[in-house]
Order: sequence, then structure tokens, then C-alpha cells
Amino acid sequence: MITLSQISKQYTKKSVGLDNISLHVDSGEFVCIVGQSGTGKTTLVKLLIAEERPTKGKLEIGGWDISRISYRDVPLLRRQIGVIFQDYKLLEKKTVTENVSFALQVAGTPHKRIKNVVPRVLDIVGLSDKKYAYPYQLSGGQKQRVAIARSLVHRPKILVADEPTGNLDAINAHEIIEILKKINDFGTTILLVTHDKDIVNRLRKRVITLHNGQIVVDKKQGTYQL
Repeated sequence: MITLSQISKQYTKKSVGLDNISLHVDSGEFVCIVGQSGTGKTTLVKLLIAEERPTKGKLEIGGWDISRISYRDVPLLRRQIGVIFQDYKLLEKKTVTENVSFALQVAGTPHKRIKNVVPRVLDIVGLSDKKYAYPYQLSGGQKQRVAIARSLVHRPKILVADEPTGNLDAINAHEIIEILKKINDFGTTILLVTHDKDIVNRLRKRVITLHNGQIVVDKKQGTYQL
């Protein structure tokens, strides 16, 4: 599903994001990418969604070499890879339904399909009763659920969650992780980027630890020790 072959990302002579890393993620895996700030986690996310290009190496997703992807193909790639960020990135003047619908509208999805898809993804994240609410009326956990729903509308094969619980308390963080586990049960590959060792240790999923831009640990069922 995802294969990185000797990938490096160098910003300057003294600033290296990733240093010659190789890894493979199978379809349907749930993988935790962990490490302290500045270890390369954000760089990896940016490469996966083609926000940045590697300095060297090959990055394949589903057999598609995205290390050399053309700019016109980037929107197509991003419909196959859902992304959730720490800060939600919601449109404050749109309702929950409108925020989720917007991701389909910009892709030119027919109105009939939008009306069919949006209620289903809101049900998955447990927000059917908040469909007419605005972001200011939601808790942090509910806002993150909207972001997850929005990321699911294109039925992505991969979901990248970049510090999705960073702004949440323990209860809301637990609920978000449970939703990600449910999405994974549907067959979606999950890449959870986090520095929260408690979440990682409870999950008992594959753990890849980055340090100074390199993979220093890769355990199939591991824990994260600071």
C-alpha cells in the first residue's frame, strides 16, 4: 500500500527532515508514527500528501510513484488519502453538514450523491444530531469528529491523522481514537502521527519511532518509550 525506499528530505545543509528512511505499510494496517518534536513526523506527512517532494528516494502509494507526481494529479491523490489535523481547519460560517459537504462540492460531486454520503459519514462519527450546528457551538472533540467526517467523504484508502488529539482532553482523545479504530475496522489504512505515548501504548498497534529524521524503532505491536 505505502512504500518508502531510501527517502530523504533535506531543507538546508544543516536541516534534514528525513534521512534515508525505508518502510512498508500494508493495506488495512494501523500504524503509529511517533517521536519528539523535530524528528521528522511532520515532514513525513507532507511527503505523503505531496505537499512537499523528497530530495531523493522513491515514495509509492498503491503502486503509484508520488515522489514525482505532477501538480495536476495532486488533487486526485488527496481524494485517496484523507488527512486530519490537530487544528480541525473547519469553515466557521458553515454548519457541520456544510463543512462536510464542501469537500465533495469542490470536487464537483453531484448534489444527489452529496445528500447520500454526508449523513452516512456523520453517523459514523456520531454527529447526526449536530448536523445543523456551527463550529462555535461544538466542543473540541466534536470539531475533530467533523474533520474526520470530512476526510471520509471520498472513501479514502488511507487516513493520515496528524496529532488529532493534541488539543483534546483525555476523554475526547479516547473517543477520537475509538473512531479511528472503527474506521480501520472498515479496511482503511490508518497512520496516526502522535507524541502521546499513553494513546500509543493503549492501542498496541505497530509503532514506528523517528529520531533525527531516521527510523530507530519499528515494532509490529509495540509501545512508545520517551
